[in-house]
Amino acid sequence: MLASRSVQTLHDWGNTSSSSIWYETDWIERFGDLHPGERILQISFGSGFKCNSAVWVALRVDKSKQGQPLKADAAEPLVPSAAKT
Repeated sequence: MLASRSVQTLHDWGNTSSSSIWYETDWIERFGDLHPGERILQISFGSGFKCNSAVWVALRVDKSKQGQPLKADAAEPLVPSAAKT
């Protein structure tokens, strides 16, 4: 994975700690060249000596998301309707 994907995630969302790897995985699905059967290596680091890694296999790729930004350029942030009550 190119470092630019991590930098773009940091730029778009800030430091989201361990959830950053999920934002990057979504970025790869939207803008990368991910195909079913390919492996994804996730590595995360925490405070102190905390770290973890996982190898995932892409079972499917949601083609409807490809090329679509995660964040809309709307004035209102993306918040699920259940959270707005």
